[in-house]
Amino acid sequence: MASRRHRIFNFLVIMIPWLTLLFIGKQNFKRYSVSGVFIVLFEILNHLYGHKKKWWKFFDKPKSFIKDELPFSVGPYMPLSMWLLKFSYGNFKKFVLLNVIADGIFAFLGMDILKKLKIISLNRLSRFQFFIYIHYKAYLLYGVQYLYEKIKRYY
Repeated sequence: MASRRHRIFNFLVIMIPWLTLLFIGKQNFKRYSVSGVFIVLFEILNHLYGHKKKWWKFFDKPKSFIKDELPFSVGPYMPLSMWLLKFSYGNFKKFVLLNVIADGIFAFLGMDILKKLKIISLNRLSRFQFFIYIHYKAYLLYGVQYLYEKIKRYY
């Protein structure tokens, strides 16, 4: 059974990012949602692989992908991806810089906070390896959005 702290954390990690999308605008939501959905599905596959390889460990028992990794996939990935695209799509250097900052904050500061809260800690990855693990998907996100825009213009 998940601890109360873990359940509250999961609720917040899903709700807060999604509530921010109320301010992104209808046009931006439509424009970037395809890429956002793609990156969430891709992230779920990545989390399943990382779960199997035990790259991180969650403190609560029993271990469960649904209560442990899934909230991270469903919660912040799509909204954050859509916000980053909104603020930087069309300027690749700006997009990479914003992603480096966001991913760096999470990998180097956020993971320390989550460890202190006894939610999750890295197990078989260094912080730098974890940073690479979360950062490489930014290029895939940008590529999917680029292809989507290209196809949308064609039709």
